Amino acid sequence: MPCAAARACPSFLDKSIHPHVLRHSCAMSLLQAGIDTTVIALWLGHAGVRSTDAYVHADMTIKEKALALNTPVTAQPGHYQPTDKALAFLDRL
Repeated sequence: MPCAAARACPSFLDKSIHPHVLRHSCAMSLLQAGIDTTVIALWLGHAGVRSTDAYVHADMTIKEKALALNTPVTAQPGHYQPTDKALAFLDRL
């Protein structure tokens, strides 16, 4: 008999979801909610805060938000789009 999660989402039957995956998912959700990494480390039972560094490096949205906070007011919003000339230069490397 499938578990409750698989009854709600049958694609779970094809996946192997271990408790450690749930820990990582929870940690990423906490990080995205703005919870400090020291709190996450304590909650996960990590020996030190540096153990949570991997979560910070894995989340691109956190990096984008940090960059947005440091963007000069004169900069145009949006992502950098290299010119054809720049891309051609990079292709030649």
